[in-house]
Amino acid sequence: MFICAGESETFDFAKPMGIGMIDMAVNLTRYLEKEKPDFLMFVGSAGSYGKHNIFDIVQTKTATNIENGFFNAKAYTPIDNMVSASEDVSRETIVNSSNYITTDRSLSKQYLEKGMSLENMEFFAVLKVAKLFNIPVAGLFIVTNYCNANAHKDFLDNHKEAMARLTAYVRKDNAPAVVQDTPKNDDEFPDYQFP
Repeated sequence: MFICAGESETFDFAKPMGIGMIDMAVNLTRYLEKEKPDFLMFVGSAGSYGKHNIFDIVQTKTATNIENGFFNAKAYTPIDNMVSASEDVSRETIVNSSNYITTDRSLSKQYLEKGMSLENMEFFAVLKVAKLFNIPVAGLFIVTNYCNANAHKDFLDNHKEAMARLTAYVRKDNAPAVVQDTPKNDDEFPDYQFP
């Protein structure tokens, strides 16, 4: 089953679940209490800390929830702020999730130094909820902007083309293979049907 944030990031093949970690967690939990799909594939946009370029498409199963205050030692958290559905996190692109968008290039460099490459507001919540319900999960992202002072303008300028490219990528049957390392046949993805 494909899911997305919704509003400006709505796809005809994905069910919208909410923007940001809170709405995503609440709505996805409510949905999974009633329905149990065989897998979840989150699709959406991401900002790049500098490793990936605009319109790169990245698949991953790992996310963190690090806030900018982490880097100036003026904040801490008692929670486990990394979650993964991958058996080998060392090969994963790590997506950081926050309800705030990073616009400071120097902070982007610090995220890269800690191993995080992309920023998306919902993915950490998607992974946490999927883990709670024991559902295989992955994310498919297209880069719309760099995490710098121009982040919002670049996001707006690139968003329409990015959504079209991501839709084309998914429709070419590229996305389902990331859910499981070695899918045996199309029957493993019963919800993977496009109009």
